[in-house]
Amino acid sequence: MSHPEQHSGRWRPRLDRPALVALLFGLAGVVYRLVLTLFTVPVSNSDEATFGLAALHIGQGREHPVFLYGQHYMGMLESYLAAPLVALTGPSWPVLRLPMLALYAIFLYLIHRLTRRLGTPWFAAFVVGLLALGPERVVRDQLTVVGGRPEVKPAVLLMLLITVGLATGTVHRRRLAIGLFGLLVGLAVWSDWLILPYLAVAGLALVWAVRRELLGWSGLLLAAGVVVGVAPMIVDNLRAGPGEDSLSVFREVSTKAGPQPQWSDRIRGGLLEGVPLAHGLCPVDGCGRWQQWFGVLYPVVLLAGAALAVLAYRRAAGAPRGERAGRGAGGLRGERVGPVVQLALIAGAALTLLSYVRSPLAATSPLDNARYLSVLQLSLPAVLWPLWVAALTAWRGTSSVLGRFTGALSAAVLAALTVTTLVITVLFAATGTAASRTEERQARELAAALRADGPHEVYGDYWTCNRLIFNTDESVVCGVLDGDLSPGQNRYRPYWRQVGRADRPGYVVEIDSPMDRRLRRLLADRADAAPVREVGGYRVYHPDTPVRPWR
Repeated sequence: MSHPEQHSGRWRPRLDRPALVALLFGLAGVVYRLVLTLFTVPVSNSDEATFGLAALHIGQGREHPVFLYGQHYMGMLESYLAAPLVALTGPSWPVLRLPMLALYAIFLYLIHRLTRRLGTPWFAAFVVGLLALGPERVVRDQLTVVGGRPEVKPAVLLMLLITVGLATGTVHRRRLAIGLFGLLVGLAVWSDWLILPYLAVAGLALVWAVRRELLGWSGLLLAAGVVVGVAPMIVDNLRAGPGEDSLSVFREVSTKAGPQPQWSDRIRGGLLEGVPLAHGLCPVDGCGRWQQWFGVLYPVVLLAGAALAVLAYRRAAGAPRGERAGRGAGGLRGERVGPVVQLALIAGAALTLLSYVRSPLAATSPLDNARYLSVLQLSLPAVLWPLWVAALTAWRGTSSVLGRFTGALSAAVLAALTVTTLVITVLFAATGTAASRTEERQARELAAALRADGPHEVYGDYWTCNRLIFNTDESVVCGVLDGDLSPGQNRYRPYWRQVGRADRPGYVVEIDSPMDRRLRRLLADRADAAPVREVGGYRVYHPDTPVRPWR
């Protein structure tokens, strides 16, 4: 918290000690991620390149996409944020990621503000310290431009802070704040549907705080804000053909044919792999048994957090009337809003986890899909608060023998959480970045070779094409093929059509990949006669006549 300090006739804010510690933690987290950003760690990929190409097109005024090229449910807010920078400097991975770094800094600031309102200053500093750490799985979700999570988390935190301010009476332009709340809801819905559980509970908290005001102009401003924020999505869906609207496409993507995994396997994948990975307790290649403890504990601390919030809510209601009258402008509602927001965070985490384990991917591919649980970081203050309270009570010696034991156990859990996250972060920073930097160097070598000497129209696999196009500023255009040389997932169709018109396209394939072997079989006796060179782990074929077996 800042305290005013008069100096030479001027008032300047002075941070208290917990706020200063939180600031240092936050700066360390931002600088750490800035260094990773400058070295393009974690490694880039074609999904991120698609957002980058969209940012390039937006900056040039060529396109104004609502959804990610080739789909109808992932909003393009991140591309619009990066578009001015990409237009100014040209395609660059660090430039593309800079807005994500700014969103991470905003996320830290907002979660510190909210945690101080709900808990204590030192607890807020502790939460910021934990979130400043970050192994590969965590920083990948925070820094890479792949849609959704980096922007919706600050949005939810700001919604909850607005709710707290409205309930306590510290927000003076109330209608404007409620309209902003609605705008944030609309933008979040457009950007990423994974945040819907948190939007639902944040909306309920707002209704609890200002339900009477919502019956008038405030309610209309709330609705108007939602409509404005989600307007791009509404317009696109009105123009979409049958089966191409967002809901239909999302339902199709989420529904997988075949036998469904058992619930026990889904819960195991969600809790024992997904939760520890999302909180930075495991390396990106999976969790050892000793790292899965937090997943086992997670439902317990969720229940404990909910129980503590309910007790605080009831305690506020049972306070003497005179004490309630002295609480300031917010009165009883202001005293109760903290427990209500804590319950909202607990419910948001529980609903998100339930939604995740309903998917077969929680069982069949937990490592690849743990990113969908990264929004659980929003609930970290509410999840860890019972452990902090128990540890602090035992430290002060104001509890029974059982309470002291529980407090010592809670302190051990917090220490284990901190140490584990720190160790995994240090290991990643010290030894886990080499592979990413090697892969990035090879991708740049390939791009430089093709940009200089051609061919400039090529075919390749999905994970090669759009990254190659972005790295060459579209001077090389690539059409996506599957491993059997049939047309693949071409997100931006003009690239595919341009390569299709080329008289002599090239082929960029990973050495000894299925595509490489299939291409050599089709070239047969021409395989050695066709110009071939190896660059950065790839073979570049440039036959005299095109190989297009799908025709």
